Amino acid sequence: MTLLILVVMIAPGVWCAMRQHRRLGALLFTATLILFLALGCGPVPVWLLNRLQMPYDAKPEISWGKRNAIVLLGAGVQKIESIHAVEPGMFSYPRITEAAALYNACRKTQASCKIVVSGGDAQHTGFAEANIYRNVLLRLDVNAADVLLEPDSMNTWQNAQFTRTVLQQYDPERVLLVSSGIHLRRSVLYFAHFGITVTPVRADYLSGVFTLWPLAYNFAVADYALHEFVGIARYHIYNALGLNVAKTLPKQTGVAAPAKTLSTAQPIQPFSAHGLAQTTWPGLRPTLHANGSYHAA
Repeated sequence: MTLLILVVMIAPGVWCAMRQHRRLGALLFTATLILFLALGCGPVPVWLLNRLQMPYDAKPEISWGKRNAIVLLGAGVQKIESIHAVEPGMFSYPRITEAAALYNACRKTQASCKIVVSGGDAQHTGFAEANIYRNVLLRLDVNAADVLLEPDSMNTWQNAQFTRTVLQQYDPERVLLVSSGIHLRRSVLYFAHFGITVTPVRADYLSGVFTLWPLAYNFAVADYALHEFVGIARYHIYNALGLNVAKTLPKQTGVAAPAKTLSTAQPIQPFSAHGLAQTTWPGLRPTLHANGSYHAA
């Protein structure tokens, strides 16, 4: 996205230079250079990330209820082509471990605790994120019966929409939402739209780096931040235009998504966006490994 912005800014400068509008062209080139340095050297990404994450800098002190749900949002998976395996993506592990830590803290109070893993097969690997993450949670001493799966969602909006159905069936007193610090502001907004009041807990924290020379890293994290701001802006625009589904008030009966049966320790299989089993790789049969990955054999 940052590259697109820079191209959009420099293109008129090139046009002005070709049309002999040298002053205007020089002004546009200078503005583009300043923005390039502000992005690559850190000021812009640091400012953007602080705006997104500052409300969640400190992790909340949690007062557990009798029934508690810890919602774990997916952050992608990684397909390893050479061995036909699918594992949690690099950015997902902080979320998984944070959810497991909260679960263990909750269990020490003798309260009822469930982890709701939300994530479908958005990357078309043949396996839902929820199923892949579940296997890692089991290795972290989470009871299989305490892991509820929401394997249909393809994005954050659907995370909120489909998770509401699972939460309505479990009926927790307290809902914790675990995601990356950069992702929480948009996630909390979407969950609130579907009437879900959450306690946000960041699993990780992203920051820009101040440097004398532009870094690709700064451009990358600026892109992540802009993606979140665009999603927030799009939500408000769609609301203004009446394009979003009707907002659900907290404790209001009825949900936008159809009712689904809670998934716990059922046999693992891949899901599509409609909850139907998919074929994985032709002629290959998926096998679950102890490390939480799948292997098609």
